Amino acid sequence: MSNTTKQALEASLKKVMLQKPLDKITISDITSDCGISRMAFYYHFKDIYDLVEWSCLEDAKRALQGKKTYDTWQEGILQIFEAVLENKPFILNAYHSVSREQIENYLFHLTYDLLKAVVEEKTAGMQIREEQKEFIANFYKYSFVGIMLDWIKQGMKEDYSEIVDNMAVLRIPSRIFYQKPIRDKNFIKRPDL
Repeated sequence: MSNTTKQALEASLKKVMLQKPLDKITISDITSDCGISRMAFYYHFKDIYDLVEWSCLEDAKRALQGKKTYDTWQEGILQIFEAVLENKPFILNAYHSVSREQIENYLFHLTYDLLKAVVEEKTAGMQIREEQKEFIANFYKYSFVGIMLDWIKQGMKEDYSEIVDNMAVLRIPSRIFYQKPIRDKNFIKRPDL
């Protein structure tokens, strides 16, 4: 029942966002539309922005389902673009109503998990510190989020499959190579080829 209530609230939010900007929508607008009480809304979400975030994360989870490996990461990124495009009115409304930082945080959370899983897979069996893995995942995370935000800002007009193809050129290498940094005596040596 709990997930059904959340999904009903999400559907109503998306419906109401077709008519009003997010910052003009009230909880009463949403609950009236779906016939759920305000108390039930507050049981699940602290405010409308919490519902927006939950909705985005749920859409993203569906898009990324089973796409967190090196062989499938490109398809996962493609499906994120498709999920954003499918919800274009919702996303553009949210983009223009909430701070860029909130959108960045949502996208950072979403993409980091995908990229970290790929980095973990590609560094398996290698002696690499956790902070180095995190750095690699963060590097790609910031790249993707910047590209995604530019695409949204420009109205989602560019063919996203071309964007993903271009990103694939810069993909995480199938084998990660290291050169010893000048200042780090404990840095892991490049693996034998």
